[in-house]
Amino acid sequence: MTLTLGFLAQHLGAELRGDAHYQVDSVATLAQAQPHQLSFLSNSKYQSYLASCAAGVVILSPKDADAWQGNALIVPNPYLAYAKAASLLHPSIQVAEGIHPTANIDATAVIAADVCIAAGVVIGAEVHIGSGCVIGANTVIDRGVVLGQHCWIGPNVSILHHCVLGDDVMVESGSVIGSEGFGWAKDGERWVKVPQLGRVIIGDQVSIGANTCVDRGAIEDTVIESGVKLDNLIQVSHNVTIGANTAMAGSSGVAGSTRVGKRCTIAGMVGVAGHLTIADDVHITAMTLVSHSLTEAGVYSGNLPVEPNAQWRKNVARFRQLDAMAKRLKQLERSVHEQPADA
Repeated sequence: MTLTLGFLAQHLGAELRGDAHYQVDSVATLAQAQPHQLSFLSNSKYQSYLASCAAGVVILSPKDADAWQGNALIVPNPYLAYAKAASLLHPSIQVAEGIHPTANIDATAVIAADVCIAAGVVIGAEVHIGSGCVIGANTVIDRGVVLGQHCWIGPNVSILHHCVLGDDVMVESGSVIGSEGFGWAKDGERWVKVPQLGRVIIGDQVSIGANTCVDRGAIEDTVIESGVKLDNLIQVSHNVTIGANTAMAGSSGVAGSTRVGKRCTIAGMVGVAGHLTIADDVHITAMTLVSHSLTEAGVYSGNLPVEPNAQWRKNVARFRQLDAMAKRLKQLERSVHEQPADA
């Protein structure tokens, strides 16, 4: 799609410096952009790329504006403005409405007239699918599931019985919503399965990445509130609640019955133990293990940065000596306090 800079400036709420009638038709990186394309600079450390950039227009912040002499769209948050501009220049492919003849749909399912259902889809009894939904090939929508309006469900997704999804929910390929929670009771040396009787309830405008699993609750429901963004390969266990507008990066996981607050960010490969409470506005850095509740907003870390192996081995050796060192320190403190004042 081709758009003028004047239109983009108005849509983005940007200050336009340059030719309002200049047109661009796509986006590209600073290094690769051509005169017909839009690019952006959101991190000043890449400012050097502007010297050789050939983009027709660059989105940048006021502090970087003087480093670029071409057409510019100046905004406080260049990355956000880029996201909006890219959506305009590269609109989603429109999927034709209709139901593929190979789809297997139960007679009791209630499906809006403008839904698109691809080949091989299976839709169970008493399912409700709202207006504007798209269901990808070979996906299973199990009995009693409710989908709101304008949901996009990718191919090979499983949404299992009685789960409820709100409006504008996106679920990428291979994900499973409503899988059995990890519930087992010990009977001597054997394990006995604990029935998982709850559902998964998902709010509006939630995005769930590829191959992510959200387990149903054991008795009460697992809840993903509105605006949550889950990356690929995430595990959300039974009876977890994730607060509105929280984002979790790939390969992270939350164990059972933990409550994660609103507007949190959980970076890649973070592990959150079960039965904890994470406050609103908590930000957890990559590969952190959260083993206790975090009751105050802030940034939390629990990992060691990479370093040469020889230094790492020395540090590990010192870690193992910490308990003995602490005991010796206490003994020294005690001996100092026990000495006579005139000693």
